[in-house]
Amino acid sequence: MCRWAAYIGAPVYLDEVVSKPEHSLVAQSIHARECKTQTNADGFGIAWYDSQPEPGLYRDTHPAWSDPNLRSITHQVRSGLFLAHVRASTGTATSRNNCHPFTTGCWSFMHNGQVGGFENFRRRADMLIPDDLYHERKGATDSEALFLLAIAEGLYEDPKGAMERAVGKLETLSREFGHTPHMRIGAAFSCGQSLYVVRYASDELAPTVYSTRNPDGGRLVVSEPLHKGECWEAVPAGSFCRFTASEAVIEDFVPRT
Repeated sequence: MCRWAAYIGAPVYLDEVVSKPEHSLVAQSIHARECKTQTNADGFGIAWYDSQPEPGLYRDTHPAWSDPNLRSITHQVRSGLFLAHVRASTGTATSRNNCHPFTTGCWSFMHNGQVGGFENFRRRADMLIPDDLYHERKGATDSEALFLLAIAEGLYEDPKGAMERAVGKLETLSREFGHTPHMRIGAAFSCGQSLYVVRYASDELAPTVYSTRNPDGGRLVVSEPLHKGECWEAVPAGSFCRFTASEAVIEDFVPRT
């Protein structure tokens, strides 16, 4: 399992989320409190938006706590929308191509969870990705396959419906060829305007996701709180969320094929 944090609002330095809070993402890479795997040392990544339509991206295989470039970049770069992730592999290799976030065009995507038994049907899952998109398949993770499948299902035009269809197809494959838990997903993704978040599971153990407003009005969405306090609200299981700097819309998330 992994840990992640996403922000949308007035531009802030990335280290305000990644390394400065008492239970920052870097701290969670060493010792997560609400995660089956306490140490998340199989790589990290950040994707951020600025003046270009495509996000900037920095990923590496080092543990987040040991990478001086990460601390330097997050201390210098400001953004009004960014995604950050620390990885604990569920079986695939520790490589840069398997580190989150994944990006294609304007989209960035990161995930905490699993598709049960994915290694048993990875080829079948990959065959669902169209030929004209398959060149974006750089790694071997279920997360990247889910992301590309969602794009193929119409993520640009219908983010919620596309993700429901993508999750539904992979969950169906897991039920036929994989094992339980068939689907657990706590994911965040964006195309540079809104921040989308999904929390869902085929059982009763959906990965944790929390949200809060910053004092400056920005929105933080995280897999576990960055600091103590009662300001954090759990995103309900079975939810699809769309956040902007000023608005939060939460709808039911129902996978379908």
